[in-house]
Amino acid sequence: MPLGEFELIDRFFRRPARRSPLGIGDDCALLAPAPGMQLAVSCDMLVEGRHFLSTVRPERLGHKALAVNLSDLAACGAKPLAYTLALSMPRVDEAFLAGFAAGLHALADAHEIELVGGDTTAGPLNLCITVFGEVPAGAALLRDGARPGDDLWVSHPAGEGVGGGIGDARLALEVFRGTVSLPGEDFEAVRRAMEQPQPRVALGMALRGVASAAIDVSDGLLGDLRHLLRRSGAAVARRESGTAGPGDCTLGVTLDTAALPRSVVLAARPEALQLTCLLTGGDDYELLFTAPPAARGLVERAAASATVGVRRIGRIEAAPGVHLLDAHGRPLAFEGQAFDHFRT
Repeated sequence: MPLGEFELIDRFFRRPARRSPLGIGDDCALLAPAPGMQLAVSCDMLVEGRHFLSTVRPERLGHKALAVNLSDLAACGAKPLAYTLALSMPRVDEAFLAGFAAGLHALADAHEIELVGGDTTAGPLNLCITVFGEVPAGAALLRDGARPGDDLWVSHPAGEGVGGGIGDARLALEVFRGTVSLPGEDFEAVRRAMEQPQPRVALGMALRGVASAAIDVSDGLLGDLRHLLRRSGAAVARRESGTAGPGDCTLGVTLDTAALPRSVVLAARPEALQLTCLLTGGDDYELLFTAPPAARGLVERAAASATVGVRRIGRIEAAPGVHLLDAHGRPLAFEGQAFDHFRT
């Protein structure tokens, strides 16, 4: 007899409660942030065929479903506390559920958080996780703090080499699309970057009080950078004039494309493909952040404490516009677009 909803939950998702006294057995979870802390809450959905391929291994899908949410907490500088899971699937597949739960629980254990509730139902394969974190009141990293003259930084895996940069997830996608061919070892490296991103939680926490603004790279570096510029530009306009509309933007950036960290696999591809992967690829889940030039040493120490690489890739400008430079410091034309769920 196939498992029912509650048997499914009990077998694959019920674990001893640590942070929430109710575990996953009641209508609501009860969470209490420590005194002087604010709750940080984020929710992301993964839909089969849109966010992941049917060929992904279940344990990697479990990892990624939680990782993309933890990345949002990282961009806020928050410490993870707990999460909920809403799972829709066409039928009960015990082998899939065992692998999915293993990947999910492994990443949760690595960040010392627990599942505190959710829902299951029959339907297309769809994963929706909500994460809860805490951050000292007033200390959260936000998108609206960048200032003219700030350095622009991006994180990347520690060390250079295979899987040592950004853009690998997009390169893997191009292999799946059939537009690029890679040997087995190289393909596995970039596929792992696509399917098992590592949320930069430790770096986000270490950057509190150091970074002026931050965002995680999920829809492509240029697209997410524009979100940061728009929010920070509106904040500058409010300070200077007292008013700013949601579309106002008074900030720009000069971006050194040669400084963008990339793996040896991506670096061996044609320059046009490299730029597409680096600037518009998405699914990197690295932190893109700004900080005053005087804080460069603090940024590097924060990265070292988190055992993550960081690279200074540009400068925030007072005049609007994204100005790309090539390896010789010359203006570079690029027409790529960031990912948009309703335009792509």
